[in-house]
Amino acid sequence: MTGTFDLAVIGSGPGGYRAAVLGALRGLDVVLVERDRWGGCCLNRGCVPKKAWYHSARLIASQHTFAARGIRGSLAGDLAAAWNHQRGVVDRVRESYRAYLKHLKVETRAGHARFAGPGEIDILGAEGSDTVRARHTIIATGAAPIVPEPFRLASARVLTTDDLFDRAPPAGARVAVIGSGVVATEFAFILQLLGREVTWLSRSRPLARLGFSVQALTTLNERLQAQGIEPRRIRAYAKAEIGRDTVAITTESGERFEVDWVLLGTGRQPVTADLGLERVGVGTDRRGFIERGPTLQTAAAGVYAIGDVAGDSMTANHALSDATVAVANILGEDRRQDGRFVPTVVYSAVEMARLGLNEDMAEDEGHEPAVGFAAFETSPRALGQDEPEGFVRLIGDLDTGALLGGEIVGGDAGELIHLLSLAPDRETALAWLARGTWNHPARAEEILNATETMAAKWQLQDPIFGRRHRR
Repeated sequence: MTGTFDLAVIGSGPGGYRAAVLGALRGLDVVLVERDRWGGCCLNRGCVPKKAWYHSARLIASQHTFAARGIRGSLAGDLAAAWNHQRGVVDRVRESYRAYLKHLKVETRAGHARFAGPGEIDILGAEGSDTVRARHTIIATGAAPIVPEPFRLASARVLTTDDLFDRAPPAGARVAVIGSGVVATEFAFILQLLGREVTWLSRSRPLARLGFSVQALTTLNERLQAQGIEPRRIRAYAKAEIGRDTVAITTESGERFEVDWVLLGTGRQPVTADLGLERVGVGTDRRGFIERGPTLQTAAAGVYAIGDVAGDSMTANHALSDATVAVANILGEDRRQDGRFVPTVVYSAVEMARLGLNEDMAEDEGHEPAVGFAAFETSPRALGQDEPEGFVRLIGDLDTGALLGGEIVGGDAGELIHLLSLAPDRETALAWLARGTWNHPARAEEILNATETMAAKWQLQDPIFGRRHRR
């Protein structure tokens, strides 16, 4: 079965799926190729099932307020049951996903895609090979887990997060979570609340590279400690000895940790093997990421790369945003991607979300930053939810009034952060926020309060309409 298409998308994760959907909605004939499970990592082994577990963990964590609220009883986590539950969620989402592609008449092909030459893609499937031709191609092949030395994968003993969602989790209660990034930070909390005894080992300060403020990281650490979770800083690992029932981890300094199993949250690497990139002139950098320009086009005309395979942010949010930019450029628009203004969200003992620049970044780029701040500790809505921790922190340019970035810590931070990206441009974003009408009581009101705090700090004569007249 052959075919000629306007757009071929390789990889069906969030970026690939969105690219296929957007292309079809804009009138393109689209083929979507997937060699593994439809939906990619996010749907099957990442954000979707993990958020299901996170919701359960948050419910369990909230029980310390039950008595005061007049609620009797206690909750306990059951990881095995939680695993079965997330499987049901994933299956239902995948069914909807496939149905929508069919509705849009996106052609789907199962198999490994490999460039045969410009505009030509071989698809190697279980039942034979096929070739399609496409005017444009989007590479969205994602990333795979990194297994660092001295660890090696072992069934029911040393797992990646992919393994954790592919098969029912090990029965052992003691688990070591390895890593300092988002995945480790989230799973240390989730597994602890779902009934495991977590030892969190980290070679660097958790989330240190994501640009969150000291205040945000301090709030997170306090909430983690309240649940009995604290990372143990490790300089280096010397050995990871896998026994019949345990794993013994020895550090370079001689510390020894014995657990029932290990979960690696140690990063991911782009999947580019055997794609035939050299046949069309697509290059990769020294870390293996596909090289691309700000329009997301590679060195090959008509070939774009999006998501984890091309950018080290490695979030579904960035893949989805990339898809929008790539399809827009395929359709003749002139769009540039600035990944800094795509939300980064952490779902752990407290939700944390940010986008744009922090103060240090702003100063490095020559801005004069000003801060607008509002705490949830006085929010009627947050107090009514017994979740007063956290805040809204906005960064603006003192000279131009542009919104440079924002950070939200606390309940629903991952939802609230979207309000900072909806204005037509960053120059008028604060004025849009100030002019908005707001539900009361709501956590979102603290965004308005932070905006007005910033306006007062600037001594603006007309903050509602964004006229930046200094007194």
